[in-house]
Amino acid sequence: MLLRHTPKEISERKALTINPAKTCQPIGAMYAALGIHGCLPHSHGSQGCCAYHRSTLTRHYKEPISAATSSFTEGASVFGGQANLTQAFNNIFTVYNPEIVAVHTTCLSETIGDDLPQIRKKAITEGKIPEGKYVIGASTPSYVGSHVTGFSNMVKAMTELAEPTGKKNGKVNIIPGWVEPCDMEELKRLTKLMGVGTILFPDTSGVLNSPLTGEYKMFPAGGTTIAELKSTADSMGTLALGEWCSADAARQLDKQHKVPCKVLDMPFGLKATDRFIEALRTIAGVNVPEEIMTERGQLVDLISDMHQYFYHKKVALAGDPDQLIAMTEFLISIDMCPVHIVTGTPGKKFEKRIREITADMPFEVNVKAKGDFFLLHQWMKNEPVDLLISNTYGKYIARDEDVPLIRWGFPILDRQGHQYFPTVGYKGGLRLLEKILSAIMDRKDRDDPETKFELVL
Repeated sequence: MLLRHTPKEISERKALTINPAKTCQPIGAMYAALGIHGCLPHSHGSQGCCAYHRSTLTRHYKEPISAATSSFTEGASVFGGQANLTQAFNNIFTVYNPEIVAVHTTCLSETIGDDLPQIRKKAITEGKIPEGKYVIGASTPSYVGSHVTGFSNMVKAMTELAEPTGKKNGKVNIIPGWVEPCDMEELKRLTKLMGVGTILFPDTSGVLNSPLTGEYKMFPAGGTTIAELKSTADSMGTLALGEWCSADAARQLDKQHKVPCKVLDMPFGLKATDRFIEALRTIAGVNVPEEIMTERGQLVDLISDMHQYFYHKKVALAGDPDQLIAMTEFLISIDMCPVHIVTGTPGKKFEKRIREITADMPFEVNVKAKGDFFLLHQWMKNEPVDLLISNTYGKYIARDEDVPLIRWGFPILDRQGHQYFPTVGYKGGLRLLEKILSAIMDRKDRDDPETKFELVL
């Protein structure tokens, strides 16, 4: 009963968040930057900020996260961090020799008013950034947005590297949004099966799920290369997966280089994956291969087999908006009932989209953007559910309310292996169904009296 003081009565709160369902922008920016090959993320602020962002990513991905920091002291905190950052560029390129440095700001540097473009220009003028090396930057103060908007801002910054040659490369840009490295691998597998050449950015596969070889590499083999990022301006189109994580970058490429874009939901579940495959087929002018049709049929078959157990089970959800939108649609498609939905990321469009998806439900869904786990817990006290799907922070509510928890999203701090088992695409849908049904049946086995305890279910 760790949350025993959570009251059932809900009061209006305007200036207080309790147990937030989000974390801060720089963590998202750092994760996105790790998806560029040979990139060293740089935190323009204090050492403590950088340490927190690195440790959060390490705890989720179970991999060491390399990042540099401007190491603000009292002087930089008062007079600005320009000298620290230009010195950092000199040190980083001299000692570690990355291909690119991706700088994100923090609360402190934003409050001081440090101007990243001006500092970068000064560093270039002074020769602190060597020829052939690159620096990009994103504004990511933690007092606005969330890790999702930080991710989006850094991905948008990557489009600065796009350089049109005037000749199309015959490829499709895919911006995957904040998903696991294995999800990015799965997207690449699907596009390869379709016979579509793609540039996936960012791409953390091979970076945060790389094999243990006994040899440390500061810059693993994975990640989108600088050459690929430059070539995004020559692609025939862009598919942005997720309005919150990916759309801004896709629209920037469209605006600057006339690369047409289409914004889709993340391909979690049957319908969203169908739309992704259809968009790929249309934009590239190819046919859907039999192997992908087989995978789709397997997902439909498993939905049919499991449907009797899912029917009208109530679910509470917490997580990131792009993921929750696709997951809500998936749950409804298998006749489950998402009744409480919370994201910590601000944006009224999220609430509107969820209400559109759940419009045909026989009850009104509780949905909140810029919400918190405290509110979700109160909703669950007033209307109990059969299942909770959230990141690790949901375990406290699950324990107090004695509800099965499926860990999904970011961060997952108390389980391992999630970076290796994709949940996107048709194969990922199979994985999600297996996790959901296992949680429901494990609870049934635990709760059934001996007279109803069965070997075969």
